Amino acid sequence: MAKCAICNKAAHFGNAVSHSHRRSNKMWKANVKSVKVKVNGMAKKMYVCTSCLKSGAVERA
Repeated sequence: MAKCAICNKAAHFGNAVSHSHRRSNKMWKANVKSVKVKVNGMAKKMYVCTSCLKSGAVERA
């Protein structure tokens, strides 16, 4: 779900390290929004990350 249709930015994984330095699994998800976008003159709904929205990589419908 949390994957950008434009730049393919997706979730990545690592370790959450506590104050006592114990490690547990952690997941960072991309900030993805469901947006209506113009594709070939037609409006299409897709998941786009906020960095692609801000940079103007897509045009909203």
